Amino acid sequence: MKKLILVATLILTAVCVNAQQVSSRAKAVRMLAYARPEYQVKDVKVYADTMTVFSLADYPIYPFGKWSTVEQYITNNQLQWYRESGYKSFYDTMTVAVNTLRRLDGSNINWYRSIWTNKLEMVAAKITDTAVVLDNGIKVGMSKEEVFKTIFKSYPKSYTAEINVLKVIAGAAEVGEIYTFKGNKLRHIQVISKYKYY
Repeated sequence: MKKLILVATLILTAVCVNAQQVSSRAKAVRMLAYARPEYQVKDVKVYADTMTVFSLADYPIYPFGKWSTVEQYITNNQLQWYRESGYKSFYDTMTVAVNTLRRLDGSNINWYRSIWTNKLEMVAAKITDTAVVLDNGIKVGMSKEEVFKTIFKSYPKSYTAEINVLKVIAGAAEVGEIYTFKGNKLRHIQVISKYKYY
């Protein structure tokens, strides 16, 4: 009898786990259908409390807009930035000139100027300052609903209730943003990149 109960428990556990995976896939497929056309979303993945959106648009690649110089960005956003210039090592063998902009709260943006695009390309960023606004209008302090409505036309609210991390990644997965929520508010924006700096 104990063996029968044990087997039944294992089967029930396997069915529940499989049902949860199907549910995550179903949510991802449905969210894909709700994506705004300007984001050119090609795939959505949901895993535990994280949703990853793969986009072919310029928003993930140029989250602060397209700029040729750091001065253009500073003049345009009219915020007080503390600027540092220096060199950083990447991939053990490369050293590139990187401009770092900092705010008093510790928010920072690292850029390098590409010889191929003649634009500022992202190295990394960490934003906690509510005054810093991304090109798509997202800023720290927004509600989770406002952030998701920037990327999706509409969606069932139950699909995002458990989501604490939203990743919007460029199609080539070289650069993207990570939006971290605490409760119903956006608390942190991080820009990540895997560019080869040349």
